[in-house]
Amino acid sequence: MALLPSVVLRDPSSGLSATFVPRAGMVCTSLSDGGAELLGQRRGLNAYLENGKTMGIPILYPWANRLSANAYPVDGGAVTLTPGVGGVRADEHDLPIHGVLSAYPGWLVTAQSENRLTADLDFAGQPRLLASFPFPHLLTLDVTLADRALTVRTTVTPTTAAAVPLCFGFHPYLTIPGVARSEWTLQTPALRHLRVDDRGIPTGEVDRWPASSDALGDKTFDDGFDEVAQGAVFALAGGDRRIEVVFDQGFPAAQIFAPGSEDVVAIEPMAAPTNALRAGGYRSAVPGRPAESVFSIRVR
Repeated sequence: MALLPSVVLRDPSSGLSATFVPRAGMVCTSLSDGGAELLGQRRGLNAYLENGKTMGIPILYPWANRLSANAYPVDGGAVTLTPGVGGVRADEHDLPIHGVLSAYPGWLVTAQSENRLTADLDFAGQPRLLASFPFPHLLTLDVTLADRALTVRTTVTPTTAAAVPLCFGFHPYLTIPGVARSEWTLQTPALRHLRVDDRGIPTGEVDRWPASSDALGDKTFDDGFDEVAQGAVFALAGGDRRIEVVFDQGFPAAQIFAPGSEDVVAIEPMAAPTNALRAGGYRSAVPGRPAESVFSIRVR
């Protein structure tokens, strides 16, 4: 496979660098601290390009995680999703998962400097994308690396009179190099936990998880949450390194994914909980008022 052009950002105040590949869905493939890689590489970029196998920090758009069926309601009608068509992918239960932008090549870089990258994707000009998400809008990612923090700002700007549902998310796979997974510490704020069925779809039942800071040990997670407070801080630590994920603005839901088979923990900022595009209750970007969502990854 031909090598795709990448953009390397460098923090002017530290040895932190970040690598993005605009033509592979604006995925962040590396967050390096003086040569120590902090993102899980998993199966690598080629598997993401060829099969949608996520790695690094991919955007999950226009919905994060899975939907409970291959259709969702819109204005009294419904949008039908067909796995394998228009970027739609299915999980092991044949449910649509992670939206339609996996490795999507159509991003346009509009600004670039040593520590900042901005790229746009115009849904209005992409019939393939509109078939699965019929809401014309401009999607903008503005990424900055400064003061030992990677900040990702997402702006959704409607381009017609239709409001745009906000159900997307990001999937940062974090790792602590040189420290055994069992010795990592996972820190979370107080959260409202969403119970799910055997397909990973929220049932409507909830319970409260208190704030915690515990050794990961051999524990595994694949858990979703809502009512995440603005400014909430999650963290993964080990040895002398601490990685914080800050839900700065516009991400009231989260997913924590920590499989037992890999040395990664994903702390996922989400604009709405899993299945919100079908279940409702999501926010929307309305004409004349672009919606901004911001998260940051701080390396201590």
